[in-house]
Amino acid sequence: MKQKESMSVQKLTKMALCVALCCVASYISIPLPFTTAMITALTLAMNLTAFLFTPKETFIVLLAYTLLGCIGLPVFVGGSSGFGKVFGSTGGFILAFIVAYPVVSWLKGKGNSFQRYVLAAVFAGIPITYIGGLTSMMLVLDVGLWEAMVMAVFPFIPGDILKAAAAAFLGVKLNKAFGSSAR
Repeated sequence: MKQKESMSVQKLTKMALCVALCCVASYISIPLPFTTAMITALTLAMNLTAFLFTPKETFIVLLAYTLLGCIGLPVFVGGSSGFGKVFGSTGGFILAFIVAYPVVSWLKGKGNSFQRYVLAAVFAGIPITYIGGLTSMMLVLDVGLWEAMVMAVFPFIPGDILKAAAAAFLGVKLNKAFGSSAR
């Protein structure tokens, strides 16, 4: 019984650290002159969270991160916060994170595989995130699909693939260090 409680405390601590990592990573961002979206380290942190935890745990971490931003803590990209950000032109990214990364966590499988992690992030996480961002940009900015893709997708593809690979590398190393593959 005591060991089960200890593991629970360890798991909650790791989850809290990932919430904090997402908050800090959102400040590592580079604005682009032609879009309201920014290049950010947040997607690396979210991928890493997906690689370290089960889908349910990943969902809880990302929901906690999102709720912190919604209640006014400046944890969204660029130090922003509030429901206005969630329902603004880039809010679709924020909402898509809650869906995308639990899916990545589910698709990563039970093993500790760099290749599988990268494939899950690139072929599920990135497209789901982009769909959310495209949708909010099209609705809020009243732009067409092509213009929204120029603002929310095309400039970010190479960097997001690199961040997925970096997160997969770190995820494999951390899972080995923790002695688990989050399943």
